[in-house]
Amino acid sequence: MGVVSKFFIASMLMWTAPIAVLYGFNHNLIPGSTQLSPESLTLWSGILAVISVNVVIAFYIYAAMKEPSHKHDPDPKFLADAKASIKQTGPTETDSSSDRAKQE
Repeated sequence: MGVVSKFFIASMLMWTAPIAVLYGFNHNLIPGSTQLSPESLTLWSGILAVISVNVVIAFYIYAAMKEPSHKHDPDPKFLADAKASIKQTGPTETDSSSDRAKQE
């Protein structure tokens, strides 16, 4: 399964899971929800909806961590540009401290 499809599935689950939890609580599909007061029903459905989104995010992170790293090779041009930018000389520490003194 590709990265884009994993992202798409996780995105869809982040929308549908909390809506399903809220729908289940509001339509008494979850056992024991009929015995709760309206305030408790709202509170618990909201808490469980937030937890469901966090569970989806955790599974997405887990799937991303399990993906093999050798599968993604960096772009050689990008690496060459990055190494060239590191080698460029920048302002030295003495220059930046004198600039700071001028600004004060």
